[in-house]
Amino acid sequence: MPKASHTIVLHHYPLSPFAEKVRAVLGFKQLAWKSVIVPAIAPKPDVLALTGGYRKTPILQIGRDVYCDTALVCDVLEHLQPTPTLYPARDKGLARIVAQWADTTLFGSAMAYNFQPEGAAAVFAAAPPDAAQAFAADRSAMRGGAPRQSPGDAAAAYQSYLRRLADMLEDQYFLLGNAPCVADFAAYHSLWFTRTQVPVLSSILDATPAVLAWMDRIAAFGHGQIEKLGSGEAIALCAAASDGFPLHDSRFQDEHGIALGSQVTIAAESFGTETSQGELMGASRTRYTIQRQDPRAGTVRVHFPRIGYVLKKAEA
Repeated sequence: MPKASHTIVLHHYPLSPFAEKVRAVLGFKQLAWKSVIVPAIAPKPDVLALTGGYRKTPILQIGRDVYCDTALVCDVLEHLQPTPTLYPARDKGLARIVAQWADTTLFGSAMAYNFQPEGAAAVFAAAPPDAAQAFAADRSAMRGGAPRQSPGDAAAAYQSYLRRLADMLEDQYFLLGNAPCVADFAAYHSLWFTRTQVPVLSSILDATPAVLAWMDRIAAFGHGQIEKLGSGEAIALCAAASDGFPLHDSRFQDEHGIALGSQVTIAAESFGTETSQGELMGASRTRYTIQRQDPRAGTVRVHFPRIGYVLKKAEA
């Protein structure tokens, strides 16, 4: 089990599909964690106090270490609790590749399908009148104005992907065998949103009963042991922490000609391209680490995966 000092804090909101991915992993590993609810759209001042700019949901905090992007968050949880594993030795590479496809291609089509007018109306049925417009404007800004798939194209792609998942589940309980791996949790969260948040559109799942049964198996893991925490309390935890949980690989792999100790910016390649700036403390084979100072959070180490993120030297 993780050490008592390694308190897991997840900053998320209930309807976030990527947060559901991590919540399901926490359930699979039966971990205890503290839940900080963040806004679904900007502004997110308490999130930015920890990340310096990155605002996608969720983020994981352990002491003064803050981990961005669920691909990296899953690696952290694996290091904290290696069993049951997310990365079975025989299929480790395949599991990561399928997870990357699920978090990008599958997610894009599924959410374009989910947020067609009928689905958006269901999601925001109980919200204030301007909530849907504010959410749409926020996500359009995060996409950089890039268009989303049309509902018809999204539905066709989503149906094809569901059939492919069903093919993978033929004669086995999970996508790559009879035990779940990171690919299962990455593929699950977009479908979870369809099934639980836009039931008016969930009939698209009915043609693939094997997928529905697989979703039930993932949902049965639950979300682990949850304790509520305020965002201000999480910032105070960061400020008071003498350490956190840096991952073990500290080898420097220089692909940019930027020395450790330099001021750098890091941003996602596409969706949610807000930059975080700080001192480059690490650039390993798989991730970047910057250190930054915040008036409330103190010294914060912010971690990003290499894949999907752009590192640049900060302008003087």
